[in-house]
Amino acid sequence: MLKKKPFMLFIYKYVGFELQHNTFFANFVGVNRCSIEVWKTQYGGTQNTIWRKAKRNMEKRATLAAMFAFATACIGQQPWRLNLVCPEERIHMKLNLYEENIEVPGLEAFGPMNGYMDGNIYGVWYVVGFDIKDDKHATITIANDLGSEDQKLTLTQNADSTYQLKFLGYNAVKRAQGKKLIKIPSEFKMVNDK
Repeated sequence: MLKKKPFMLFIYKYVGFELQHNTFFANFVGVNRCSIEVWKTQYGGTQNTIWRKAKRNMEKRATLAAMFAFATACIGQQPWRLNLVCPEERIHMKLNLYEENIEVPGLEAFGPMNGYMDGNIYGVWYVVGFDIKDDKHATITIANDLGSEDQKLTLTQNADSTYQLKFLGYNAVKRAQGKKLIKIPSEFKMVNDK
């Protein structure tokens, strides 16, 4: 773990130094001629004292700006928060593998979950478990709304930003066709419907 002082020095040197040459950043951190004149009248002191105070102020604000940018970048990168559809099979899958905040239609009494699959299938299948391999591969376990069957599947992001869904083992997910229940394809492509 980095100690506070070296970390702040790192942020200032490699982030703040690059940004301080930008006019917007100079105005943001308050290092401009106007603020120096204000400091002279309010605090007095020599030019060196004023520049030291301005530099300290800039270091603090540069650190805050860098930490805010890092936090925003971390929050924005959640590849397993998806709203997938397969237009050919008319199947919809809503996922958030980071927190349980999705209301499953017909199962609201159980509270929020990590996601579900519905559409042109028999019943609603909800997420009961998952294993995120990386940003492009995840294994998900879903169960039907009766809780009588479960099914494992893999979800893989393709190079063209589509997702390949593949059921593992016996395919328990079916759809009603006439008076029969038939299996849906064990592998199909889905797109993110944002």
